[in-house]
Amino acid sequence: MKISARNVLKGKVKNVTHGAVNSEVVVELPGGIEVVSVITKTSAENLGLAKGKDVYAVIKATNVMIATD
Repeated sequence: MKISARNVLKGKVKNVTHGAVNSEVVVELPGGIEVVSVITKTSAENLGLAKGKDVYAVIKATNVMIATD
């Protein structure tokens, strides 16, 4: 796989929760950090997402906001 996105994080699916239209996918990265993504249910099914599957979380954004209290 080649992709232009610079932020490609390899992890494992921790949980998939399907809704009527969308699915919430929790990806656990090495060290226990979790990334959560909401994708279409069709995409989740087409990718065969299930607990324990190796996946990549690909983050493509032109802006990353930082906030403090």
